[in-house]
Amino acid sequence: MNTKNTLFSEFESVGSKQWKQQIQYELKGADYNETLVWESPEGIKVKPFYHNDEDGKTIENNTLLKPFAIVQNIFVHDVKLSNQRALDTLNRGAEIIRFTLENESIAIEELMHNLPEENVTYYLNLPFLYKEYCASIQEYAIKNKFNFVIQIDPIGQLAKDGNWFDSFEKDFENLQTITSNSSIPVIKIDGGLYQNAGATIVQQLAYTLAHINEYFNRIPNLNQPISIEVSVGTNYFFEIAKLRALRILFNTLTKEYQHDFECNLIATPSKRNKTIYDYNVNMLRTTTECMSAILGGANAVANLPYDALYHKDNEFGDRIARNQLLILKHESFFDKVKNAADGAYYIESLTEQLAEKALTLFKEIEEKGGFLVLLKEGIIQRKICESAQKEQDLIDSGKEVLLGTNKYPNKNDRMKNDLELYPFLKQNPRKTLITPIIEKRLAEKLEQERLSQEA
Repeated sequence: MNTKNTLFSEFESVGSKQWKQQIQYELKGADYNETLVWESPEGIKVKPFYHNDEDGKTIENNTLLKPFAIVQNIFVHDVKLSNQRALDTLNRGAEIIRFTLENESIAIEELMHNLPEENVTYYLNLPFLYKEYCASIQEYAIKNKFNFVIQIDPIGQLAKDGNWFDSFEKDFENLQTITSNSSIPVIKIDGGLYQNAGATIVQQLAYTLAHINEYFNRIPNLNQPISIEVSVGTNYFFEIAKLRALRILFNTLTKEYQHDFECNLIATPSKRNKTIYDYNVNMLRTTTECMSAILGGANAVANLPYDALYHKDNEFGDRIARNQLLILKHESFFDKVKNAADGAYYIESLTEQLAEKALTLFKEIEEKGGFLVLLKEGIIQRKICESAQKEQDLIDSGKEVLLGTNKYPNKNDRMKNDLELYPFLKQNPRKTLITPIIEKRLAEKLEQERLSQEA
């Protein structure tokens, strides 16, 4: 029995032309485009409605059948405590542990002591590049049957820090050796840096793609999956479309290299819109951002604790952040539908436009010599700064709202004595090869003014 025909056969279909005519009639003479159509920072004109006779093309998204995994981030400065924390969080619902290792002196055997081998993936984020250390990790993983993913990003190191780990030649020589001799995935792309620094969505997509392309060009016969880290902002539907567009762009790029890579997206809420005043609003922000990540097809989501800006790692903040994901997964059942955004005309239209605009910008980058050349010349940094300043101007003028900061601030809120971390941009003059891409939050200027006024 065709239920669709039975339910709707007696109703006359209404096309987009008829909808627009009705809207124009109800506007009573007001201009349709000026009143109801707005333009995003990416140059996308957002309409008041979408219809399948205009935007009905469904985009093949090719996400995985597996539900998203819940990630717990752990920075390893005390090996024993980090081990205990990993075991505790796995018992409380985490499915992936991502260790960021402070240095190469950390003993993997001690860090992994008594942790489960099966049904858990361990990401080892390395802010250093030592091929001997990576070899020892692989040897340990094979011997003890751990599912490891190593995360190393020399280009991301250059972009964020202004310097290579060692040098251009040495870093890529070491990375080539590691990838050639390792059965464990090694390369990570830090695409979140561009979002947290203030890039538009189109810039984020294009720079991430160009970032990936540098590895494809410089590491022959690369045959491992790549982890792509993305930061998710608060523009709900645009962020869903961003992740979908990134997957499409990645698949398009890998076909050019005749690779069959899995696009492994790891999403984290943005730091850019987070605040220290009225900090509980951060939980609302991270909830919608995690929702965007899941609906956009992220393979794994690592939530950001509401107090991560100003508190050191603490069990309470981590538990709240993890529970947000557990509710989305086990009570809201966000893991039960594959490609939930498919067929939503608005999201499909955004996905297509973002992908097309990002691909155009990516081609421009490649024509000018590629991502590393433009980083060296400072062009990438300048473009991001221009976009960031436009967004900052909107916040400063009140045209864009940060609840509790530039709109409805709580005058009785005092934070000066609660800061364990100082969450403001610090300029430490030092010698760098290039100007680094600096992450900066939108609320910093207003927060510093309020802190200075506190008695």
